[in-house]
Amino acid sequence: MDRPAFLLDDIDPQETREWLDALASVLETEGPERAHYLLESLVDKARRSGANLPYSPNTAYINTIPPHAEDSLPGDQEMEHKLRSIIRWNAVALVLRANKESSELGGHIASYQSAAMLYDIGFDHFWHAPSKAHGGDMIFMQGHSAPGVYARAFLEGRLTEEQLENFRREVDGNGISSYPHPWLMPDFWQFPTVSMGLGPIQAIYQARFMKYLHNRGIVNTVAIDLAAEIFQLFFSEPTFEKCTCVNPRR
Repeated sequence: MDRPAFLLDDIDPQETREWLDALASVLETEGPERAHYLLESLVDKARRSGANLPYSPNTAYINTIPPHAEDSLPGDQEMEHKLRSIIRWNAVALVLRANKESSELGGHIASYQSAAMLYDIGFDHFWHAPSKAHGGDMIFMQGHSAPGVYARAFLEGRLTEEQLENFRREVDGNGISSYPHPWLMPDFWQFPTVSMGLGPIQAIYQARFMKYLHNRGIVNTVAIDLAAEIFQLFFSEPTFEKCTCVNPRR
């Protein structure tokens, strides 16, 4: 794990180990809240005593939920693995078979393969379709992962083999669009999410709008989840920071 430069040269490892052991003891016996209080108190005391403490906005590159506090994933793990393998295979076959017809059709293979686990856990355990009991979640799919979403829909019986055979050839009504396109496929896609980082920006502002509706008592959006894959080509860090910083202030 990368550490700040000022932590690399330890002039007294034994003393450091004693402090770390003491912190570990507090975490074990009194909990993280007490440990956080002690650390903040130490930093405050050092600064009030004139110590120049370097500031670093970076945190440890670890999950926010420690392993021992994680819930076990429900469901049949072996079955989900088999289904995920089938979906991945069909997603590749979808693109390759389309390009047998014409290499100009193109298509993306690696995008879904690298994110299949995320999508499957979302579909299997988190996301809700619209129903009488639930208004339905809002999912901003990463557009280049569309072949995987189509492959899953085929396995569920929501798309036909003919539609898959006409990937990226939807103009005659028998195919499926290249990317999420609610106008061309209104019964399938919720949001257009490809053009120049449109999906992530939409997701951020949609989340803000949902807060607006809820806070003013117009719609109860507490049970509605919003998910977006922020691994979008052409979506720059400055754009992301601007969207995420402006909206909370409003």
